[in-house]
Amino acid sequence: MLQGIDRLVDLVGVRQSARAADDLLDLSNAVSSADISALAATTGQWAAVGREGTTVRLARTMGIPLRYFVAKMFHGPFLVVSDRIDSLYNWCVDHKIGWQFDPLYTRMVPAHYLLEIDQIGCPDPSPRYHRFFNPPVATGKADVHACGDRYVRAASEALRNWLLTIPRNEKIGLAFSGGIDSTSVWLMARKVLTDIGGNPDNILAFTLDLGGGKDAVQARQVAEQLNLSALHVVVEAAPQEIDLNEAISVIEDYHPLDVQCAASALCLLKHIRQSHPELKYFLDGDGGDENLKDYPLEDSDLTLSSVLRNPLLYQEGWGVDAIKHSLTYTGGLSRSYVRTYAPAARYGFSAFSPYVSREAIEAACAIPFEQLLEGSIERLYTLKREIVTAGILSLTGLDMPAPEKRRFQDGIGGDNYRDWRVSKAWCRQVFLKQWESRLSTAWDPAAERLSGNDLSAPLPTRAI
Repeated sequence: MLQGIDRLVDLVGVRQSARAADDLLDLSNAVSSADISALAATTGQWAAVGREGTTVRLARTMGIPLRYFVAKMFHGPFLVVSDRIDSLYNWCVDHKIGWQFDPLYTRMVPAHYLLEIDQIGCPDPSPRYHRFFNPPVATGKADVHACGDRYVRAASEALRNWLLTIPRNEKIGLAFSGGIDSTSVWLMARKVLTDIGGNPDNILAFTLDLGGGKDAVQARQVAEQLNLSALHVVVEAAPQEIDLNEAISVIEDYHPLDVQCAASALCLLKHIRQSHPELKYFLDGDGGDENLKDYPLEDSDLTLSSVLRNPLLYQEGWGVDAIKHSLTYTGGLSRSYVRTYAPAARYGFSAFSPYVSREAIEAACAIPFEQLLEGSIERLYTLKREIVTAGILSLTGLDMPAPEKRRFQDGIGGDNYRDWRVSKAWCRQVFLKQWESRLSTAWDPAAERLSGNDLSAPLPTRAI
């Protein structure tokens, strides 16, 4: 391998949200030097890349995705880093090595890990993982009110850190279904804004309705009960505007529930961008279901035991050492948060959910689920409502409405939702088809190619 050539290309740089670090250079240095203690002490959402000698290090939290691709140039490996697969592809094509690229060869950094990979040539070594977030499990009291108080206050503190970074008079959007997560985020945000001297009425709640959706009715009722109807907007759209193909392209993934959720978000955010071009910041309640394990077990191969004995299963998947772990996508919300991040980025919003913060996740992990549930699946499905409403009452003094749970795409769609329920096989086929045309161009034998042994080409730009 040639010496003196920078082999790390970071296309996105250090990113943060909600006061992750006082100095981005400190965050970058902590990643470069593998300072796990410093990373553990950070707050907020962030993603960063660094290098020490021939070792490249990458790390991220839940709310900001980070991907990489190992290319071969100048007698050795180049590590190209971005938040999107298509950005990695475009860089390779621009540098005449598109023929090396395959979207399934890209890798996603798992949330809450420092990842190390050595640039030492062929064969490429496997990455090494070091956790910087290790929340204690089941340390709280088996008391719903105590658990709710701790959980909601942790989420509100993360929300406070985010709101403190936003200019005082900025309007803030909220994806609002009237469900437990979005309603609690609205009430927390209003409380925090009041406490820091802001205007709680700067938060506007938006509900998407494709015609006959239950969310629109539910959201109106909840807004009325909270005396906030003047700040609630129902966004009406045609069912034909739901574009699953676009959603797959935007999130670069093919899990059907995430695709449907992203398609719904894209439709909502498109209309909000048209009606509120000045709006920059957006809140949602993503992560609330994962934290409190509020998913129907009958929809998966999971059992109550598997959920309870893997405390971060819904947030991180089975873990980096499990046989089910995918390097390409990681697992759990670590993977699927692109359903929120990518649609928001597409329409120029800075999105945030307090429930994906480490503070909220840690408070959720402290809940003694086994003691509270006593083996009852039915109790699991009611526990989230009890915990969050108790926490909101403790924080704000308000009795929060808590209607029945439904998925975002189900709540907005009404009868139309049946027309866009699709299988994972269909989504994956669309994903691969979208890449087929791009790869046929990049892999064209007649296209200009740069060999990994070619030393005459100019060095890549934006290398660090």
